[in-house]
Amino acid sequence: MKFTLSWLKQHLETTATLDQIVEALTRIGLEVEGVENPGEKLAAFKIAKVLSAERHPQADKLQILSVDAGNGPLQVVCGAPNARAGLVGVFGAPGAYVPGLDVTLKLASIRGVESNGMMCSTRELELGEDHDGIIELPEDAPIGTAYPDYAGLTDPVIDVAITPNRQDCMGVRGIARDLAAAGLGTLKPLTFDAFTSEGAGPDVRTDDTAGCPAFFAQTVTGVTNGESPEWMRRSLLAIGQKPISALVDITNYLMIDLGRPLHVYDRAKLSGGLVARKAKDGEQVVALNGKTYTLDATMTVIADDTAVHDIGGIMGGEHSGVSADTTDVLIECAYFDPDHIARTGQKLTLTSDARSRFERGVDPAFLEDGLAIAAALVLHICGGTASDVTRSGEPPLEPRVIHYDPRLSADLGGLHVAPERQARTLLSLGFTIGAIKSADAFSDALFSTIEGKWPVTIPSWRRDVDGPADLVEEVVRIEGIDTIPSTPLPRMPGVAKPTATPEQKLERRARRAAAARGLDEAITWSFLSDAEAAPFGGGAWTLANPISEDLKVMRPSLLPGLLAATGRNLKRGAQSVRLFEIGRRYLADAERATLGVVLAGDRRPRGWREGKAASFDAYDAKAEALALLAASGAPVDNLQVMGEAGDAWHPGQSGTLRLGPKTVLASFGMLHPSVLKAFDLDGAVAAVEVYLDAIPPKRASGFARPAYTPPALQAVRRDFAFLVPAALATDTLVRAVKGADKVAIVSARVFDVFTGAGVEDGYKSVAVEIVLQPTAKSFTDEEIKAIADKVVLAAAKQGASLRV
Repeated sequence: MKFTLSWLKQHLETTATLDQIVEALTRIGLEVEGVENPGEKLAAFKIAKVLSAERHPQADKLQILSVDAGNGPLQVVCGAPNARAGLVGVFGAPGAYVPGLDVTLKLASIRGVESNGMMCSTRELELGEDHDGIIELPEDAPIGTAYPDYAGLTDPVIDVAITPNRQDCMGVRGIARDLAAAGLGTLKPLTFDAFTSEGAGPDVRTDDTAGCPAFFAQTVTGVTNGESPEWMRRSLLAIGQKPISALVDITNYLMIDLGRPLHVYDRAKLSGGLVARKAKDGEQVVALNGKTYTLDATMTVIADDTAVHDIGGIMGGEHSGVSADTTDVLIECAYFDPDHIARTGQKLTLTSDARSRFERGVDPAFLEDGLAIAAALVLHICGGTASDVTRSGEPPLEPRVIHYDPRLSADLGGLHVAPERQARTLLSLGFTIGAIKSADAFSDALFSTIEGKWPVTIPSWRRDVDGPADLVEEVVRIEGIDTIPSTPLPRMPGVAKPTATPEQKLERRARRAAAARGLDEAITWSFLSDAEAAPFGGGAWTLANPISEDLKVMRPSLLPGLLAATGRNLKRGAQSVRLFEIGRRYLADAERATLGVVLAGDRRPRGWREGKAASFDAYDAKAEALALLAASGAPVDNLQVMGEAGDAWHPGQSGTLRLGPKTVLASFGMLHPSVLKAFDLDGAVAAVEVYLDAIPPKRASGFARPAYTPPALQAVRRDFAFLVPAALATDTLVRAVKGADKVAIVSARVFDVFTGAGVEDGYKSVAVEIVLQPTAKSFTDEEIKAIADKVVLAAAKQGASLRV
C-alpha cells in the first residue's frame, strides 16, 4: 500500500515530521517497508529553454539545439520531432542519470557534432509513457530551476505492508485514522461537493444475494472523458499507478484514497439493465487485462441482457469499459462477499487491487457515501448530469457488540492502561462505547455512567474484530508493543526439568551430526508442484488453498526440495553441494520425520596429488547414512543392506538399510537419471533419506552410563579370503562370519574384493578381517583354530569356500 505524505495529510491534520509518521506507523502495526522521494533521482534535471534549433548536417531527423539551463547556452543534439526554438523543457547535463534509459549522460559526439546532454521526454524520466517528443512546459517556467521542485515531485512516498486482517487500512483514510488515534494529529471530516440528481436511477439489481448482497448504481450523462486533473495524475503516478483517463483515474484514486473499489461502465456498450448473478458454467468474459476467463456457477458476475461484463469484485470486462468517446456512464458501487471473492480469484488465478480489498472485506456501510463521492468527482472533472441512485439488496449492517472488561488489557496484553485512556483509544479508532459515539463526545460524566463491562460496538469497517482479545490488541498496539514491560514467567523451585521430547532430542542429534560432517542445512517448502512430486510417487495430499499452482502438493519426500536447491547452487557456480534437511514427509497415513541429504558436484577437487576431481558415488551416500544413523542412536551393527531403494533411485547403485526385512531405516545411493532430468541436473547425484521415525527408541536405563573399561588383553586379528558367488552381497557374508562366535568375535570387515585372473567366472574373492577379543585370559592356538573353523563353516552356509 503506497501513498504520498501530502495525500496522507489530506485526511490527517498533523504537524508531525516524516520520520515521526514512519516511526508511528511501524509502532502501531503498520510496518513501513520503505520511503522514497521520487524527486531525488531527478534532482540533476533542470528547466531549460531552447534558444535556437538547426538541422543536423549529417542526419535529417536530428537537430542541433542551443539550450539555456540558467548557465548560458549549451549545444545539444536532439531527435525529438517537437524540438524547436522557444520551447521550454527539461534538460539533463552530462553526469545526470536518466532512469528511463538506465544511462548516465556524458559528453558525446553524435554524427560528428558535440552534444552536451539531452532534452528529456516523460518516459525517459519515468513520469509517464509519452515518448513521442520532449516535455513541453509553460513559457513562464523558471529557467534553471530544478525540475522536481517546479513539478512538485519532492513529495515522499511511503510504502506500508498491510496484514490481511487490516482491511480498514487498505485506504489512505484508514491509515490516517490509526495515526490520529496514536496521537499524531486529528482525522479530518470526510466531505464532498453536494450535487443535485435528475431522473430515475439505472436499471440494476442483484439476483445473487450471497455473492453480492448489495448493488448500488448511479448514471451520469453528458460527460467528457479527457485527462484527469494534474493533482490526481500526480498522486497516482507517485505510487506507480498509470493515469489512463479521468473516469478510470477517479475509480483508482478512490480505491487507494478510501479503500472503496468501484467500476464505471460505458452505457452505450450495455444492452438493457445490469444484474449481479451467478455465472453459467462455461460462460466467458474478456477482462480488462485482455485475457479470456471461463466461468462456473460458483462465481458472481455483473451482466446485461446479452453478456457478462464484470467478474464481480475482481475485474471489469474489456467490452464495456469507458473510452475517450464515452459520454454516458453507469457507476457501480457494490458489496461483494469476501469468501466468494477469494474462491473466485483462486479458481481463475486472477489478482487485482479490487480483489485484494473485497476479499479482506470493504466497509459495507460506505456504499451510499462512496457512490456519492465518485459521482461528485465525475461531475466536477467530467461534467454531466447525475441521475437518482438505484439501490438493490441490503449490505450486512447488523451491529456487533462486544462486552469488554478493561482489566483484560493487563491480564491478556501485559500492559496496564487506565480505563479512560483505553476508552479514548477505542473511540478514536471508530468504536462506540455505550452512548459515547466518538472521542470528541467523551466526558468523565458520561463515562462514569457505564457500569460493569463496556458495551463496545464494532465499526462497520473492522471485520477482523470479533472478541475482547481483539479490543485488547487495539489498545496495546496504539499504546505501543514496546511499552509492555518484560516480566519473567514464574519458575518452579528446584532444578529445571528437561522439556525436549525424545523426538526433538533425536532430531537435535541428527542435525548436529550432519553439520559436523560438513553438510549445509537447507530449509525448503513443505509443498511442491505435481511435476516435482511425480518422480517420488506423487503426493498423497493436495492443498485446497495453495499459495500458487506450483506449491500445492504436500511433499512425499524431502529430496525434491533439496534437488531444486542443489540445482540453483550449481547454476550459480558451486563446485560441490552437500545439503541436508530435517523435516516431514506427508504420506497417506501420517507425517513422517525424515532427514534428507543430497551430494552433488565434486567430492574431491582436482589436485596435483589426486589428479582429476572425483564425484560422489553410492558408497559416499552409504557412509553418510551409516554415520547419521549411528549419531541418531540406531543399532548400526545390526543393520542389513537390502535391495534397491525404489523407482526414484538408480538400479544397482542404491539400497536400503534395515532392521530385519521390514523395518527400513534409510534409503541411499545414486538417483535415477530420469529424476535428475526432471530437476534439470547434470552429472551424477547421490542422496540419502534417513527415516527418523523408524529408529527404535532406546530402552530406559537411567541417566548414568557405566564407566568405560578398556580391554585388559590385546586383540587378535585374523584374515580370511573366501570364494563366493558374484551375486552374494558381501554384507551377508560379513554378517555370517561375525555371528560365527558372538562372544569372541567383536568385529568383522571386508578389506578386499577381487575378480579376474585366478578367480573363475561367476565368483569373486572377498577378504575379511575379524577381530577376536580375549577377556579373562589370552586365546590358545587351539581356541583360535576352533573359532577359525566356525568362521569357515558359517561362510560355507552362504555358499563361500576358503580360498587357498
